Order: sequence, then C-alpha cells, then structure tokens
Amino acid sequence: MTEPSRTVEVERKYDVDLETPLPRWEAIPGVDAVSSGEVRTLDAQYFDTADGTLSRAGVALRRRTGGPDEGWHVKGPRQGDGRLELGWPLGDGDTLPSAVAATVSEWTTAPLTPLARIENDRTAYLLTGSDGVVAEFVDDRVRATDLRRNVRREWREWEMELGPAAPADDAGRAAFFDAVERAVVAAGGRESASGSKLARALGV
Repeated sequence: MTEPSRTVEVERKYDVDLETPLPRWEAIPGVDAVSSGEVRTLDAQYFDTADGTLSRAGVALRRRTGGPDEGWHVKGPRQGDGRLELGWPLGDGDTLPSAVAATVSEWTTAPLTPLARIENDRTAYLLTGSDGVVAEFVDDRVRATDLRRNVRREWREWEMELGPAAPADDAGRAAFFDAVERAVVAAGGRESASGSKLARALGV
C-alpha cells in the first residue's frame, strides 16, 4: 500500500468580512518577517456515506486540486490541539485510490458519494523567524456547494497554522496564538463560528 504523507495540523480559524484589512504581525513572538502572498486556486470535493458515517466520526475525506499539497486527504479525528492529515497523490481520474479506501475502512466500507464542493481563492503567507517557518497564514475566499441539498454559500476566513519552527511547548504555543488573536481582532476579525470549511459548507 502506498505510504501517505503525514502532517499534524495545529491551527486557528477566524471569520472576517470581505473588506477586512490583513492583520499586522510585528508583535507576534518569534516572527521576524512575512513573505509576499502566494496565490493558490483550490478546488476540493468531499465524500461521505449516505448516512454521514465519516462526519460523525470527525473524519473528512477529500480530493483537492491546486496548491502544493494537492491530492487525496484523510483528516482524522481531532487529537488534543491537533489533527492528523494523511495525503496521497491525485492518481488517475477521480476514482478513490485503493490505499485511501483501505485507510477509510477503519471507519466505514460503505459506498462513498460526493458531499460538498469547496472552491477557494487562497493567498498564503509564511511567517518566519531565526529557525525557519513559524507559521503559515492564509486568507481564504470560499465558494462552497452542499451537493446533497444544492445549496451554495460564500464567505471569507483566515487560518493560522503552526510551522516546523513554531514553539514546541504548550505555553509557547498559547502565547503565540494569543498574540495572533490580538492582531486579528485589531484588524477586525473574530473567532470562527464553525470548526471547518466542510461544516460551514453543510450549514452545521
């Protein structure tokens, strides 16, 4: 079986209005510079069983094109402050690869059908310090379709995800995110009302 890439996501999400200006990061501990924005056009389709087995287990299965990590992804249930994401290459067509199906079989072997489509115009920025990338900040303008109810929703949100040079201890991470939140609020942002893009696409 093809070995997947493995990433533990530790991130925070924020809701913003369409015209909210980007935050200023000068007061973020450990951040010396911010890269220029990299524009990415992302298009993801999410899958689940007819009765939502994966969603109930806190698992998301998607096929996404665009961006540096395009491919098939399985996001597992939240573990503490993080969430394990497994990734495989796109492969041929949109047929579920056997390696992905084998991973998902931990939760279900029932047929999977399209659940939602999420298109995202993303601008990504790297926040770097003396040891490398502390975090990645992304500004997302999202267009989502609930494929089972044929309902479309649009919104803008920000995400801040820890990078390899982020604080490794709980206190350091808490101080980092506290400073991020202060910068976000100062710019006009607020804590996200939804736990994920998929949940928001489905209106939950």
